[in-house]
Amino acid sequence: MNPAVEVLDDREALARRVAGWLVERAMASSGQFRIALSGGSTPKRLYEHLALATWLDRMPWPRIDLFWGDERFVPPYHPDSNYRMARAAMIERVPIPVDQVHPMPWEGTPDEAAALYEDLLRSLYGEAKLAPEQPLFDVTLVGLGEDGHTASLFPGTAVLDEREGWVRAVIGAKPEPRFTLTYPTLEGSAAVAFLVTGRAKAEMLRRARRGDTALPAGRLRPHGELVWFVDRAAETGE
Repeated sequence: MNPAVEVLDDREALARRVAGWLVERAMASSGQFRIALSGGSTPKRLYEHLALATWLDRMPWPRIDLFWGDERFVPPYHPDSNYRMARAAMIERVPIPVDQVHPMPWEGTPDEAAALYEDLLRSLYGEAKLAPEQPLFDVTLVGLGEDGHTASLFPGTAVLDEREGWVRAVIGAKPEPRFTLTYPTLEGSAAVAFLVTGRAKAEMLRRARRGDTALPAGRLRPHGELVWFVDRAAETGE
């Protein structure tokens, strides 16, 4: 694995660049193009860009399927919902078919909801096990927390050692239960893109890019491409 690194001037420049990168990959593909989305303020600006005229008519929305890399166990209209954020920023502003938007469930128990999402992914994939030569997603977007977490893979949680399940509930790491795709599921992507902004992330960024396995983000080893899109503040710490 030889990760690519692109350093952009600021969060706005990063959002523009990743929007173009996503559109280019989608246009170059054939068939359905599956994207696993991330939460957070940096992806939000990316989603807003994808709904602008610059990219709106170029993105092949009828061929796009949207999924989520992690989510809080809250209703879809809750202010903390990653789905709600993406819907307001992009989904309701673009011509994507409603049945190609796949938010994580929020009913039942966290474990039951995680199992439902795993069943959906397995059904779409068509095989019992993920294979490197057959990516589940075309692009997976992830972030980097100030504690080194990515998706909802937090330091010290049992899910870090999960290698069989595709989706798991994460209880106790944060006040609310969360769901996350596991490492095998995140890694089963043709391309994984980290979006990292802000000088507060500088130290974790350096460690994660070195592959520091003490950090959840540093343990991510995609079978496909790995790309780091970072702004200058995160790169330099200034």
